[in-house]
Amino acid sequence: MAAVAPKLMHAVQYNCYGGGASGLKHVEVPLPTPKKDEVVLKLEAASLNPSDWKIQKGILWPVFPGKFPHIPVNDVAGEVIEAGQGVKKFKEGEKVVALLNYFNGGGLAEYAVASERLTVARPPEVSAAEGAGLPIAGLTALQALTQAANIKLDGTGELKNILVTAASGGVGHYAVQLAKLGNNHVTATCGARNIDLVKSLGADEVLDYKTPEGAALKSPSGRKYDAVIHCATSTPWSTFEPNLSTEGKVVDITVGPSALLTLVLNTLTFSKKQLVPLLMNPKAENLEYLVKLVKEGKLKTVIDSKHALAEVEDAWGKSIDGHAIGKIIVEP
Repeated sequence: MAAVAPKLMHAVQYNCYGGGASGLKHVEVPLPTPKKDEVVLKLEAASLNPSDWKIQKGILWPVFPGKFPHIPVNDVAGEVIEAGQGVKKFKEGEKVVALLNYFNGGGLAEYAVASERLTVARPPEVSAAEGAGLPIAGLTALQALTQAANIKLDGTGELKNILVTAASGGVGHYAVQLAKLGNNHVTATCGARNIDLVKSLGADEVLDYKTPEGAALKSPSGRKYDAVIHCATSTPWSTFEPNLSTEGKVVDITVGPSALLTLVLNTLTFSKKQLVPLLMNPKAENLEYLVKLVKEGKLKTVIDSKHALAEVEDAWGKSIDGHAIGKIIVEP
């Protein structure tokens, strides 16, 4: 017999833009109730993404968050405790990974509501922390490679030379592993302390981004890049351009004004070398694919640290600091 859920739950929210970790407030709020095609999850893990604190900072104003007070974080793993009307895929007691609604968030809490459409089953071989790391970062890495850069991961396509910047971060560490699935040659950049880790993920060549060679993004073997999965910030097009193959692409996941200007100029000059801004489009089948890879031992979530929900300020501050290795996990 399933345990009766409490009427109130511990959650963490913020009431206005700004404030960083000190702007987070611990509250008791009613448990969420599912609407049509939604499930209620008892959360076991949530993972932070840079977008979480950027939304709090107001960078995505006026679109996100949908309203105040806001319970942030979208990437979660947990157990279904209630299924709303129309839900067919899941029943009580099933373990899942989910990407919560961007507008509503809800991941920094003991319970959350998820759309059936962006919820996938989590097998016993995949821990809650491993699963929670996947949605935004894993899907971004996957779509950057397969859709924006047209790279096949099953080994059937033409082998490419790929550069992954900020390769020890959330998106980067997944991108390195996924690129190697297709037997592609991977060059990666990261800090000196993370070189061995990135090599262990499959990178063929690793550059310390603080060295002259790393700053110039030059492949140690002299290769030109067919695709760059750009997970860092503030790199000008003039650094990428001489390192690209004839039709090389830079897939930029952190698009800013300079990147958009480059995109326009490349289009106007009919350049074969292209900058491609990526806007991740979440799909359940992509998330299922990632979970399957983790189950089979072909992909792993590198966990920087785990934090209790009661001490989430430490996790939030670490994410803002920007030097996390892999994923930061919060556990209720």
